Amino acid sequence: MKNLQGLQSAQSQSSRCSLLTPAQMAMADRLAVEHGTSSLQLMENAGKGVVEKILLNFTKRKTLVCCGPGNNGGDGLVVARLLHGLGWPVRVLLFADPERLKGDCASNFSRLPAPLESGMLEPGDFSPCADMLIVDALLGAGLDRKLEGGLLDLVMAINRARCPVVSIDVPTGLNGASGMELDVSIRAHMTVTFFRKKPGHLLLPGRDLCGRLELVDIGISEAVLEQIDTGFFENCPSLWKIPSPAIKNNKFDRGHCVVVSGDELHTGASRLSALGALRIGAGLVSIAGTRAALLIHAAHLTSIMLEETADAGALKRLLQDERKNSVVIGPAAGIGENTRKNVLAALQSGAAVVLDADALSSFAGEPQKLFSAIRARPGRPVVLTPHEGEFKRLFGSMKGGEKTGQGHSGKLNRALAAARASGAVIVLKGADTVIAAPEAGAAINANAPAYLATAGAGDVLAGAIGGLLAQGMDGFAAAAAGVHVHAEAANMFGGPGLVASDLPGFIPGVLHDLSNSGQLRQWQKTAGSERLTS
Repeated sequence: MKNLQGLQSAQSQSSRCSLLTPAQMAMADRLAVEHGTSSLQLMENAGKGVVEKILLNFTKRKTLVCCGPGNNGGDGLVVARLLHGLGWPVRVLLFADPERLKGDCASNFSRLPAPLESGMLEPGDFSPCADMLIVDALLGAGLDRKLEGGLLDLVMAINRARCPVVSIDVPTGLNGASGMELDVSIRAHMTVTFFRKKPGHLLLPGRDLCGRLELVDIGISEAVLEQIDTGFFENCPSLWKIPSPAIKNNKFDRGHCVVVSGDELHTGASRLSALGALRIGAGLVSIAGTRAALLIHAAHLTSIMLEETADAGALKRLLQDERKNSVVIGPAAGIGENTRKNVLAALQSGAAVVLDADALSSFAGEPQKLFSAIRARPGRPVVLTPHEGEFKRLFGSMKGGEKTGQGHSGKLNRALAAARASGAVIVLKGADTVIAAPEAGAAINANAPAYLATAGAGDVLAGAIGGLLAQGMDGFAAAAAGVHVHAEAANMFGGPGLVASDLPGFIPGVLHDLSNSGQLRQWQKTAGSERLTS
């Protein structure tokens, strides 16, 4: 229940990080109407918000507004009317029979000025030019079927045009819940969405297809979120708080993380993990392994201790010291029986555990053995950090609750299903890392740069999470904070050329930023490189 409580606390502390599925956003609209804001006014506000973003990002130019028959199309009709009123040369392409429009979309169609009505195009008349702006208001976020016929032809023509495209809510063809492209979708340069982001804005390929994402306020009170069981978040710092040491604390108060080493030819990964744990604030960090492996480590390390553990029995005895309160196993540990035994020994100890890489693959043939060991001690956190290959080896082609009607599928759904199956927090890694708790809450990380995809980066992440667990954070919070800090360390590095061993040195700067909001840029400018070399 601890992770669930953490999620509920996070939701109450930072509703701005909440993500809404399309169904939940529709509920927010309905609640706003019940609270006295008309749906027509919400549509007007949405159109105004899109126009404001267009004016900030584009000079006056020929503009084609492509509108569908629903509320998304209605938003587009407001955009067309307002841009026309500002003197922009606007034409409308209505992909619908005007006689069959309903509700607010029909109302806004009736409000089009005569010049726009006479300038309306048929899809076959679409002839873009390089300096044209296209506004995509064809379909909304709840699309659950492939495009076909004339609409498919139009979307493909827009993509071929190579004009800048502004999509309203989501690019047409993208599912707003899963971020999945339903065969083909518009590739937008900018997407303007309303009130709250959707999971599909952050999950790949949606994050890429949306281009620059802009969020605008359309007059929906945040109070409506109290009536919506969201459970999904963007991974923002306001979701968690990294412990800050008090002057009275000693190193033991900040926890002791143990990282299990691979053999003497595979020691580097565990050193990366240990450095990640130490830099993120664990009071003590030890590497445990065979004497042969520790002799290699001894030549490299000063601030990290070494503990000889020849086998799982020795590791079990080491962890009887309850001050050693978190364990990281997996980076270059080796796949096989020895690693399985070490994992089970760690799980039996009651310490918080991070399982990465080989620790996961070692249970590929018997996942229930791992899951049972996790569930045997429910009071302590366990975090699994698979990439897609390791996830498939451990969980197979897990689909989980795609038919539960909760409006999410793809990567988000798989991570949630895996968390429920295993009883552990799942960190399903990638450019769109998902952190999922067994109680069916999840955060999507969106601050990772492309150059973070480098060998050994995941080892640093596992250690960082282990270091936060050592400091007493719950599993979900430690995983989410570790993922954010890890990605932000790569951002602080600043560009190509990053290697995994660079990351631990930038973690203190990220922690400085988190504890002294607004001072990061000055610190980075004056002391960033010196900190690494001093």
